[in-house]
Amino acid sequence: MKPSIKIKMKPSIKFKPLVLLLLVLLVLNSCIGIGMDITLNQNGSGTIAVEYIISRSIDSLGKLDGNERWNTIPVGKADFMRTLDRIPEMKLLSFSSKENETNFIVNAKMEFDNPRTLMAFLDAGGRRSSFSGDARSGSMVLTLAETRNSGPWKNDSLDKLIAGISEQYQIKVSMSFPNEGNLEIKNGQGLSLSGLPGSEINPAGKKVSFTLPLYEVLTSDEGINVEFRW
Repeated sequence: MKPSIKIKMKPSIKFKPLVLLLLVLLVLNSCIGIGMDITLNQNGSGTIAVEYIISRSIDSLGKLDGNERWNTIPVGKADFMRTLDRIPEMKLLSFSSKENETNFIVNAKMEFDNPRTLMAFLDAGGRRSSFSGDARSGSMVLTLAETRNSGPWKNDSLDKLIAGISEQYQIKVSMSFPNEGNLEIKNGQGLSLSGLPGSEINPAGKKVSFTLPLYEVLTSDEGINVEFRW
């Protein structure tokens, strides 16, 4: 989730306001670490434990120009409850939050009735994920990064800035199955990305997992898709 920011543009600036706003939001996203631990039961129900590590700098930016009420980063229990209001087959089991000098750390655990309910939570718009099969045999694909074309995103200076900001943040996801399962990470053309710098992948077993540096996800040109199969 992203905070709302007011940007004042001078007539002499050649960037379109929308393009500049998108670049700013991309930098803000580089200040968030995400962890998910998913457990799938034999009947298709399960639990998901999530952890958000959110830079306190985002909170400060969200409060610029009196924008406190527009800060939509899910740092409170009420934020999760509003999300789950649209998913009746999902229930919040626990919630906690704490902070240190640099980050807010939010932990929440939820239970879901079936894999499609889980997908509705992970991807509300349904544009960056897909599910096929059932509880006994299925496949779940999550798009972490879409293929980048030439344009404002292809900016080496911006990539270096994001690298410095996001160095301490990662995306960590694990999934446990009632039987054996496997995990594969591919680019937008369907080719394996098992050798991403700084990545850790446990590709097969009753529990599979991956850890990717957030920088690699945000600056990927080829796209990153993660497929879980069981």
